[in-house]
Amino acid sequence: MPEAHEQNWKRAKGPFAAVFTAPALWLLFFFLVPLAIIWAYSFGHTVDLTEISIDGTFSNYARIADPVYIQVFVKSLWYAALTTFLCLVVGFPVALAITFASDRQKVWLLLLIMLPFWTNLLVRTYALMAVLRTEGFVNDMLGWVGLGPWPLLHNNFAVVFGLVYVNLPFLVLPLYSALDRLDKSLLEASLDLGAGHIRTIFEVVVPLALPGILSGLLITFIPALGSYLTPDLLGGPDSQMIANVIERQFKRANDWPFGSALSFILMYLTFFAIAAQGIVAKRRKGLEQ
Repeated sequence: MPEAHEQNWKRAKGPFAAVFTAPALWLLFFFLVPLAIIWAYSFGHTVDLTEISIDGTFSNYARIADPVYIQVFVKSLWYAALTTFLCLVVGFPVALAITFASDRQKVWLLLLIMLPFWTNLLVRTYALMAVLRTEGFVNDMLGWVGLGPWPLLHNNFAVVFGLVYVNLPFLVLPLYSALDRLDKSLLEASLDLGAGHIRTIFEVVVPLALPGILSGLLITFIPALGSYLTPDLLGGPDSQMIANVIERQFKRANDWPFGSALSFILMYLTFFAIAAQGIVAKRRKGLEQ
């Protein structure tokens, strides 16, 4: 038996290597190599318009300690955290409703959730600008009842609203995936014992679906933290996030080393968030055992 198993493995190695080689090379040359170059740039300085000297300096990372950039980082973290929280508040009831819908309704509800992915983000953002601008649909409706116009565009409200609009599907789908795997008999038992719907949700549904909730929060928080297009088009001068600062370093300021350092600080924060989620999941698994 061991010999047969080894022969089967040797026969499977060839097709596996053939299938795996192409995506591995693609990942290497179009992701890891460019990422390594940007990482190396973060330890250099600009010599002239087209030349960067990599001399191992940490001055670019030291510049990030400037209060101006610290403020931008804190603001970006706040926007991303607020966006994730609002997506959870809106997305959890939606995911719960999809979970308990009929099979036919589930198909249409999931289609509505995934429909925004079929449209380019730039198109969706411009559509949102048409809705929120002073002469837009929302202010037109407010004007009918004598409440408008309100400044709904080019401010912090527009940025957070746009981030929630863009990232909401990223939270609803993992939540639905986690909730749909729940044992419905546990919910029925909780209701039969007199817990009530609200108590059942917080004391039965949420603990059982916590891994999926944490994954959804992470999937939502990371894109929101690195958002560039939404704050650039919907925000004002005081609504810029760290991705907008990075873009200016690479384009307008022509300071690629500092832009690279800012990019990798953002990536380090992402790694920290993923590690924290992994630690929480590991501890939860240990407690369950």
